[in-house]
Amino acid sequence: MLIRQFSNQGVAMAGVQMSDEQVREAVRERYAAAATSLLNEPTGDTSAPESSAQEAQNGCCGGGGCCGGTSALAVDPISSGLYDADSVPSGTALAASLGCGNPTALAELRPGQDVLDLGSGGGLDVLLSARRVAPGGTAYGLDMTDEMLELARRNQAEAGIDNATFLQGAIEDVPLPDASVDVVISNCVINLSTDKDAVLREAFRVLRPGGRFAVSDIVLLRPIAAELQGVVRLWTGCISGALRSEEFVDKLTAAGFEDAEVEVTRGYTRDDLTGMAEVTDAIELPEGMGRSELVDALDGAFASAFVRARKP
Repeated sequence: MLIRQFSNQGVAMAGVQMSDEQVREAVRERYAAAATSLLNEPTGDTSAPESSAQEAQNGCCGGGGCCGGTSALAVDPISSGLYDADSVPSGTALAASLGCGNPTALAELRPGQDVLDLGSGGGLDVLLSARRVAPGGTAYGLDMTDEMLELARRNQAEAGIDNATFLQGAIEDVPLPDASVDVVISNCVINLSTDKDAVLREAFRVLRPGGRFAVSDIVLLRPIAAELQGVVRLWTGCISGALRSEEFVDKLTAAGFEDAEVEVTRGYTRDDLTGMAEVTDAIELPEGMGRSELVDALDGAFASAFVRARKP
């Protein structure tokens, strides 16, 4: 999310629009760094997920202040408080969860179903889904990042869950056959894609007739300033790439879905935005924009939402 820190290597100049490949590489680098930090921790320790999450954040910059000179970590208002820590199958998977919602709590999964998580990261939503679709169902996790896949498989082994499968690939080109799953979920990942139409077409393709699309994501409530579109932290924080609610519905409909709707589940206060802005490197901001102006630019601009649709 926006507050999470990552290396400035490859960061575009403030106000310069990034290419699709630059966006993809920034996202890959940021998630790889978070996974690597957790992979370097001793295995089997699920007692302190919040501590692990903070170390993952810090590990992205090594605590050296390379992300704006801020070594103190704030609580991420986007990702905090989404899961009951006592009910998750892996504390490390919880620590690696970089989402903005809890799609498994809203997707109404049932035993015997097959479910696909787009951008599965450390595997938390896959492992939770695997529990819900057992017996007889399988939960697939798809991620493009080697480090996250390694972490997810380690978390799966520690949790002792055998009806989960993690796949490497892009969410724009899912390595599963047509009509192979009953439910597609995702947690704050589709907004990171620069080709959302391809993502939604693939989700439609792999769903069986009557299958459901049920994802958590960031949506824009109003446009943000054009000059912020090149800020890398806003891309990896799921904001620059977010769609307006009506755009999301239109794209789902164009992909063939029916009954598409967007339900806002969580808004963000100026205090939340101030915490985010405090760890934003001033060099990433457009000329003449400080952190207080960033807060003004984002105030009321985005929210977490649950997005539903159905394949006929």
